[in-house]
Amino acid sequence: MRASSPTHVKSLPSFSASDDHRQNSWMHLHPSALDMFDQIIEASKGKQIVMFLDYDGTLSPIVEDPDKAFMSEAMRKTVKKLATCFPTAIVSGRCRDKVYGFIRLAELYYAGSHGMDIKGPTKSSKFKKAVNQGLLFQPASEFLPMIDEVYQQLVQKMKSTPGAKVENNKFCISVHFRCVDEKQWNNLAQEVKSVLKEYPMLRLTQGRKVLEIRPTIKWDKGKALEFLLESLGYANCSDVFPIYIGDDRTDEDAFKVLRERNQGFGFLYPKFLKTLMLPTLYENLPRLCTSYNVWCNGNDHLY
Repeated sequence: MRASSPTHVKSLPSFSASDDHRQNSWMHLHPSALDMFDQIIEASKGKQIVMFLDYDGTLSPIVEDPDKAFMSEAMRKTVKKLATCFPTAIVSGRCRDKVYGFIRLAELYYAGSHGMDIKGPTKSSKFKKAVNQGLLFQPASEFLPMIDEVYQQLVQKMKSTPGAKVENNKFCISVHFRCVDEKQWNNLAQEVKSVLKEYPMLRLTQGRKVLEIRPTIKWDKGKALEFLLESLGYANCSDVFPIYIGDDRTDEDAFKVLRERNQGFGFLYPKFLKTLMLPTLYENLPRLCTSYNVWCNGNDHLY
């Protein structure tokens, strides 16, 4: 198991699909988390687990309409159970309020806009180190007027591209092209770039059939992971075991932090396995809760 993901493509991609050889090579280099679940449980023994979960494609399926990316009730129950055992955070590129609207669990930490909008639980927690229950951290607040301005321009630009959807995620903007004719993908990317030429303080990245516009500040999902661990009191702890589960390029920043800390595990869903891995992996996660309760054996020093 490696807390990593496939090599990052630094330039805007040509939107080509992976072939079978690439998929087989990827599988050879990245062992299955399901095959190593017992080892992961053993490695976390006696340590404080902290859960970090992406939303789209991880807790919910990837759907054509991003406003309908609902998680199942079974998934919600699983996440709720995890949060009773460990500090649990949702780290998403979506607007924090929108992600909360999908999940509706007040006991979680929520990091929206790729970690640029972080809020602590509004519901009391049993974790003694979670002292900042209502913490609110927004390192890109000064960019809000610029983000709103660019959003309005992109909405107008995308009206000429059938299937395109522009989403305002407060501190970032998403341009979804999943429902756009593939022949128009590169034209759409050029349209987005033409708007951003006037805004050097914003940068363009790509996710799964979505273009992301974000401030150029040095903040990402990895920084959000570090901030949350520090807020929980685990910044320099050797007995903490972060687990991050994600499916996209934006999650690579979090996987990199885990590698650098040499702590925990990163679970990556390759898109060609998602329909098989998603339900099976989450069926196994409650085993962490069961094992953790056995290890504590009534001693709450880890909370």
